[in-house]
Amino acid sequence: MSRTRGRVVGGLLGSLALAAGLLGAPAASTAAPDGDGLVISEAYLNGGSAGAAYRNKYVQIANPTDEAVDVRGWSVQYRSATSTGRFSGVIELGDHTIPAGGQLLVGGNSNGGAGTENPEPDVTSGIAFSGSAGGILALVRSAGALSGERETVLGDPTLVDLVGYGTSVTYEGSGQAQGYSVTSAIGRDEDLTDTDDNAADFSAQDPSPEACGEVCDGDASEPGEPQDVTIAKIQGEGAESPLLGRPVRTRGVVTAVYPESGFDGLYLQTEGTGGDLELGEHVASNGLFVYSSTLAAQAEVGDHLEITGTVGEYYGLTQLVPRAGGWQVLDDPAEAVKPASVEFPLTEAQRESLEGMLVAPANDFTVTDNYTTHQYGQIGLAAGDAPLAQPTDVARPGSAEYEALVLENAERAVTVDDGSTVNFLNGANREIPVPWLTPENEVRVGARATVTDPMILDFRNDTWKLQPTSRLAAGDEEPLVVERSTRTEGPADVGGDVRIATFNVLNYFTTLGEEYAAAGKGDCTYYADRAGDNLTVDSCANNGPRGAANRASFERQEAKIVAAINRLDAGVVSLEEIENSAAFGEDRDAALRTLVEALNEHAGEDRWAFVPSPEAVPEDEDVIRTAFIYRPAEVELVGDSVILEDEAFGNAREPLSQEFRPVGSGEEDDFLVIVNHFKSKGSGSGEDADQGDGQGSSNASRVRQATSLVAFAESEQQRADTELVFLTGDFNAYSKEDPLRVIEDAGYVNVPAEYGADPTYQFGGQMGSLDHVFASPGAAERVTGAHVWTINAEESIAREYSRFNQNVTQLYDTSPYRASDHNPAVVGMSTSEEPVLGLSARADPVRWPKGPVVEVSAHADARGGVVVKAGWLPVGIGRLSGGSARVPVLPVVLGPGRHTLDIHYLGGGGFGAERVTVEAQVRAP
Repeated sequence: MSRTRGRVVGGLLGSLALAAGLLGAPAASTAAPDGDGLVISEAYLNGGSAGAAYRNKYVQIANPTDEAVDVRGWSVQYRSATSTGRFSGVIELGDHTIPAGGQLLVGGNSNGGAGTENPEPDVTSGIAFSGSAGGILALVRSAGALSGERETVLGDPTLVDLVGYGTSVTYEGSGQAQGYSVTSAIGRDEDLTDTDDNAADFSAQDPSPEACGEVCDGDASEPGEPQDVTIAKIQGEGAESPLLGRPVRTRGVVTAVYPESGFDGLYLQTEGTGGDLELGEHVASNGLFVYSSTLAAQAEVGDHLEITGTVGEYYGLTQLVPRAGGWQVLDDPAEAVKPASVEFPLTEAQRESLEGMLVAPANDFTVTDNYTTHQYGQIGLAAGDAPLAQPTDVARPGSAEYEALVLENAERAVTVDDGSTVNFLNGANREIPVPWLTPENEVRVGARATVTDPMILDFRNDTWKLQPTSRLAAGDEEPLVVERSTRTEGPADVGGDVRIATFNVLNYFTTLGEEYAAAGKGDCTYYADRAGDNLTVDSCANNGPRGAANRASFERQEAKIVAAINRLDAGVVSLEEIENSAAFGEDRDAALRTLVEALNEHAGEDRWAFVPSPEAVPEDEDVIRTAFIYRPAEVELVGDSVILEDEAFGNAREPLSQEFRPVGSGEEDDFLVIVNHFKSKGSGSGEDADQGDGQGSSNASRVRQATSLVAFAESEQQRADTELVFLTGDFNAYSKEDPLRVIEDAGYVNVPAEYGADPTYQFGGQMGSLDHVFASPGAAERVTGAHVWTINAEESIAREYSRFNQNVTQLYDTSPYRASDHNPAVVGMSTSEEPVLGLSARADPVRWPKGPVVEVSAHADARGGVVVKAGWLPVGIGRLSGGSARVPVLPVVLGPGRHTLDIHYLGGGGFGAERVTVEAQVRAP
């Protein structure tokens, strides 16, 4: 592995930037092979032992590039073979620069007096690298000790190169380096080949320690006379500095300091800049990141500094790397920096013009992403009153509307960070309370958020972020205020005599990972809590279980699922991701039976029953399946369940059909429900490869599955002799994607979408529905309402059973919230047709910031509430009186353009709920 950062002298930075532009930014854990950065070239690990070739151990660092590399602030680090904690041996490399083609010798301890005396090392240490069981050596662009398991260490942005040898649990590629002994070192070939595979890149060779000497002391070449420039000149007008790699001298006021947060630097801004900016004229930033933990430890916000150093780029963030001692605090007073008053959305160019500056966003935001809040202390925001929408949930893939929404999402989005790179789920960091989240502070997607203190706009991890002016710790005054609670105690009333729900129960398995492994059925790996206790299965051999690792973890999972289902108020619930117990040698319904027993115990009565599996099932079923539970007091079974056997579902779960009859009704009210779980978006090849149109992988498979489902539903409908058919489940397709178009083209109505229900799933900081309930034309006439109960997708994953005790801040409880990662959807159905209201609506154009007035009318003289929604966001409320209503839409909410508004009549006076849409135009001011 070789990932040399910004401390490269001269033209190498430009070469690296050009390569990044041509090849695309690598993933965090991907190394650059074949010598385009510093590498650990050789390690001798048995110095001083009997028969040793040399008296002391050593590690050699080589520079295979054609430019000198300054390693001030870097370190070589070591930990034992089996450790996943902090690297215990940290050897700082001091004031050295390795010339092109040169190498730096780092000395270690000695096991005794045997062997030839080593050359005097460039860097000395007493670290005892193990020459027996093995160990881990890392070249790090920081003196901060790495920590964590293999994937965490390999993904650390400060890691430059790593060698795991012997029996080490942390290594690159297919395996560890081997071949070391008292007479042999492990080393690369003469070309210093680096393919990110320790087993392939290293072999036994004769030890050949070679020191760099005076050549590596300080700078290896004359740095050149620095040019006096402003910060704006350093930043330039594009994504990359026009002064990249050049020595410069600049002045500014310190606006933020991060000496120990992993940022290892500070922000500097030209005095007197900021305030009210005209972004059309402001084209170059006045703020700049200065990479020096030493300087950051000495400086304070408000200091007026002059800094001499080299301009660099670090993964898209322009920075200045000071020379040793290349800064001074100026005595002359500086005009204070003013926070730039900005308002999102912001274009990419506008953000570039503000990179590194102190900003004060003037608008409110909505939380749109909390997936990594518990891990990295960051919260994704969307400008405005709604989270970001999955583009294919509201627009056809590849359409102009889709492309416009992709751009709009990018311009609305920004992430608030905690001013650090700390991973709160890693090693000793688990004992540090995570900021933002508490049992009382939910930080749910959809919650309103306001930035209350000025923050720095910067670019890290390919993301535009707002950073506090110093590291934020739990309990500190937060620069972002988030609405405290947006939860509801239960789903909304959807009316009707029968309610049908769908719920993905997140790998509910009664076969537990530890028991499976103990029985010799296959090895398992797990995710564990901070005490080392296993929580959930990572993977089990032989297609084993996928849920809880042990009984304690299973009980936590079950408690939340049971609480959620018992509040759903549904007569029929279709389930996805429940264990197929037949795959583990038990009755196919064993896990389903366990869930029903837990539901009834929690309810204090025999409220629930399950639909038994059909006698005939496919031979090669998955270990997860679909299923039904129901309330016998509300519905009864008509005949047996039927499962579809079709090769289209070879990579998915087969649809399951069951006919129901409302208790007390006749056969005219019999209805079919068919539960589905299509192939996921995560993988696929050939025609199933991701086509880049927003639909993810395996779209072709899902289209075939939708086609097969429509045919199966028609057959089942004829068999049951009913016009009332519902297709439910996790379709792994958003509302406007190809598979659902197949279903809708067959005449089915997406009921939650028709009623403007909330989304069911959060992914990548965007909200959309993968879970749906489709109604046949006859069933759609009986529908009285629909609702998505937002208990899961909006919640932080930290509240899930799988994250129990992973940080000292305990967020798990037995409530329904974050019982799964999918929200349940509920639909109401009447057993008798109600009269049709005949709703219609119109809206005249208005000029922003005014909101349109929606005029609603009905064919009948009806009364009742009317709600106007833009997507899932309510924007107006009124009442029908005498069959008409005028509903003003809130001002400002709808930006300039054309909008499709949903008008929902809530029912009453003998009329059922109805919905109609209207196009509203808001003109630019």
